[in-house]
Amino acid sequence: MYGREEVTLSRDCEAIEIPAGTVTSLPAGSRVMIAQELGGSYTVFTDYGAMVRIDGKNADAIGKEVEAPPSSDDGGSVEDRVWAQMKKCYDPEIPANIVDLGLIYDCEIVDGEEADKKVAKVKMTLTAPGCGMGNILAHDVQSRIEQLPEIERADVEVVFDPPWNMNMMSEEAKLQLGFM
Repeated sequence: MYGREEVTLSRDCEAIEIPAGTVTSLPAGSRVMIAQELGGSYTVFTDYGAMVRIDGKNADAIGKEVEAPPSSDDGGSVEDRVWAQMKKCYDPEIPANIVDLGLIYDCEIVDGEEADKKVAKVKMTLTAPGCGMGNILAHDVQSRIEQLPEIERADVEVVFDPPWNMNMMSEEAKLQLGFM
């Protein structure tokens, strides 16, 4: 969701600078403008003009509800649930999820070391190799998948072969971004 909602931080809040990907702290009382609210994370502009991403675990600092973790009662196969979690990951500058952007190249679910647990092996790419948010997006994918109770761990590898191009986007993403 795009919007322009101005809020005041109710507490100190960790954020990630866009596009550099560096962690920063926003003090309580700071005014921010929410620009994008997708997948449980928030892209905001600070009162000093920086664009940062606030993770969903800190949503309460901007007056939003913290998203509940998924439960094993949510239905579907483990693979379907892993893909659903990845579809909650968004590039903070692009209002389309990374699956529909074509950034996920492969996802393999294998048995884990723990009984009844699985390991998700994901290969993903970025829209540009120099993107400072690459590690942040990979960590977002990993942490989203690892929220699933049946997942032991997620191994996420960022690759650049083949190079990403706009033809890798789903029809839905192309339509959403105005490329159709």
